[in-house]
Amino acid sequence: MFVACSTLCFGRYPLDEALRLIAELEFSKLDVAIQARGPHLTPEEVLADPQRVAQLIRIGPGLTPGAFNVEIEAPSREQFDAQFQAICQLARFTAVATLTMPAAPVGSDLAQEAERLDRLRRIASAEGVILTVESRIGTLTETPSGAVALCEAVEGLGLTLDASHYICGPHQGRPFDEVFPYVRHVHLRDTGRSMDKMQVLVGQGEVEYSRIISMLERFDYDQLLTIEIIDVPDAPFHMHSEVRKLKYLLESLV
Repeated sequence: MFVACSTLCFGRYPLDEALRLIAELEFSKLDVAIQARGPHLTPEEVLADPQRVAQLIRIGPGLTPGAFNVEIEAPSREQFDAQFQAICQLARFTAVATLTMPAAPVGSDLAQEAERLDRLRRIASAEGVILTVESRIGTLTETPSGAVALCEAVEGLGLTLDASHYICGPHQGRPFDEVFPYVRHVHLRDTGRSMDKMQVLVGQGEVEYSRIISMLERFDYDQLLTIEIIDVPDAPFHMHSEVRKLKYLLESLV
């Protein structure tokens, strides 16, 4: 397993500055957010020029992208698929193995969502990319059983485990061991038992890092552990030091 850093950790900075800060923290792998409402790259920019974006997210052999965190907002299926295809091509250009997307909102029809994700999975697979959905409050994966049902409905679909959403969301910190066979990527931050504690100081929350890593090892997981502490304006801590603390903690466990 390798500890990576999300570009969302330094969202208040321009992309080149965010990458410089991540490099200074001695990460070797990036989880790059490509989001319609994100702070840096958008799907439209990727569609316009994937080769240019590939150059933007590589700052030398010491720091390279390892995963993409994607959110697309498009007015039509054709435009959505075009942006998604471009992002998958970018993944191939940059040797990125895993692409994370949110599942459909809670209450959506499971069969329809499975059909949509299977279409996207086939596009991703053609470019050598593993498609995953993230465990996230407000989507079909907000509970472990929902995440498993979706992964079982789409052959080859993986899960990006974000344990915070199982701790402060409707699942309220109960065990989520059933998801580990489907985990293909991981997002981590410390969190408490309520939505206002989605992000707390490292060590003051309820994320059991050692147990998560132990369960991942049981299923031969050998991919990235991405630190994803979201850089929000009212964050009650110094982002640089929190990212460093969590990096050292995770590196001590793998």
